Amino acid sequence: MNCIVIDDEPLAREGLRHLISTEPALQLTGMFSNVRDAAIFMEDHMPDILFLDIRMPEANGLDFARSIHSKTLVVFTTAFTEYAIESYEVDAIDYLVKPIRPERFNKTVEKAAHYLSLLKAASGLTETPKVEKEYIFVRANGINNKIELDDLHFIEGLKDYVILHVNEKKIMTNMILKEIHRCLPQKRFFRVNKSYIINIKHMSGYNNSSVFIGKQEISLSHVYKAAFLEHLHAL
Repeated sequence: MNCIVIDDEPLAREGLRHLISTEPALQLTGMFSNVRDAAIFMEDHMPDILFLDIRMPEANGLDFARSIHSKTLVVFTTAFTEYAIESYEVDAIDYLVKPIRPERFNKTVEKAAHYLSLLKAASGLTETPKVEKEYIFVRANGINNKIELDDLHFIEGLKDYVILHVNEKKIMTNMILKEIHRCLPQKRFFRVNKSYIINIKHMSGYNNSSVFIGKQEISLSHVYKAAFLEHLHAL
C-alpha cells in the first residue's frame, strides 16, 4: 500500500517514517510539511493512504481531507484529541493521537488494508437496497446479499461507499449513507454522527460523547445528540 505523510513538525514526520518502515505492507512515497506541496504531488501520484496532521500553520488538515480523491484513505495524526469527532465528518478511517504507539499504528494499517480490499471488491454501480420487514438485500461483489436486520450492528460511511457491519462480517457497497438510512426502520437504526448509523438493539451503552456497540466506540456528534437522547427516552 502506497502512503504519504503530511505534517509540519519534522520530528513527527520522522516518527511516522520509522513506524511505516516497520510495516512490510506499506511503501512510503512522499513526506511533506504542508498540504500545498502534497496536493501537487498527489496530482500524479495518488496514494492508498494519507497520514495527515490536523493543526498546521498554512492549512487545516480537515479541510484538505475534504478535497482529496475518494479512493485515498485518510488517517489523521494529531496531538489534540478534541478533533476526534470532526474526523468522522470527513470519513477518516482512523485517528491516531501523538505520540503514536507501534501497536496502535499496526491496528490502523490492518484496518486500512482490509478497507482497501473491500473498496477493490465493491461494485461500481449504485443500487438502492431492497428492504423487507426483517431483512434487506444489498448488492456487493456481484451478489445480492441478504442481511437480517437483527444481525446488522452498525453502518459506516466511507466517502462514496458504506460498510455494513454484520455480526463478524463486513460488506461494502457503492452507496451513500443517507440513502441506506432512508430505507431502514427509523426506530431501530439511528444516525449518531455524519459517518455512522447504529442499530439501537446492539448498543451496549453510551456516555456524553460516545455510543458503544460491543468493543466498538463510536463518537456521538453534538449535531445528532439531542435527537438521539430523545429517541432513546421515547423507546
